[in-house]
Amino acid sequence: MTAMVKAEGVHKSYGAAHILKGIDLEVAPGEVFCLIGPSGSGKSTFLRCINHLEKVNAGRLYVDGELVGYRQKGDRLYELKDGEVALKRRDIGMVFQRFNLFPHMTAVENVMEAPVQVKRETRAVARERALKLLDRVGLADRAGHYPSQLSGGQQQRVAIARALAMEPKLMLFDEPTSALDPELVGDVLDVMRDLAESGMTMVVVTHEMGFAREVGDSLVFMDGGVVVESGNPRDVLTNPQHDRTKAFLSKVL
Repeated sequence: MTAMVKAEGVHKSYGAAHILKGIDLEVAPGEVFCLIGPSGSGKSTFLRCINHLEKVNAGRLYVDGELVGYRQKGDRLYELKDGEVALKRRDIGMVFQRFNLFPHMTAVENVMEAPVQVKRETRAVARERALKLLDRVGLADRAGHYPSQLSGGQQQRVAIARALAMEPKLMLFDEPTSALDPELVGDVLDVMRDLAESGMTMVVVTHEMGFAREVGDSLVFMDGGVVVESGNPRDVLTNPQHDRTKAFLSKVL
């Protein structure tokens, strides 16, 4: 079976700052893959490399068997043109810490926008799916509301519906609950739980250890740009093997 995500020796630097130092990992289709670790450990950077929002400096990244951002000819890599990258990116949904909704559009218009503009769907078809997706994330009654009329948790659920509107085969979540008030976190995690149960492949950078334990299939602890420890989330969280993992978990659990 082809891995949905495969990283081979991935490096990323910004000037002298070496952020990712040879990441090797695989995410199977249908898997919920959780990344944890301290701020600055490279988790979010790695996530952004998966859909080529960041370019890797060395190594290879594959999504569903295809090189991300490059074409290989012989031993050499050639970077894809922006249009080609955008075409591939259609298959990857991403949800950020900040919701990035269009403030001048209602919830349903935000969800419709990409299918209409990118996939050239008719507004009627896009609207019908958008309303179904808003219902799926528990916001059918908020379709006509603008972002300013929604709570942070509701805006994040609209952002998830918007990512799903492109019918991606892979969903990336970059600390999707970290900007939310504590009482709003549960609704967003419930939506993610539902997605996981439906078989969506998900890579989740998170501080929500309960979610990682209950929903995750695999867990990686990153620190200093390397994978320190990985395994079954229940095993890693209850019985970490590495001193650095133990020190981190002692502070967050």
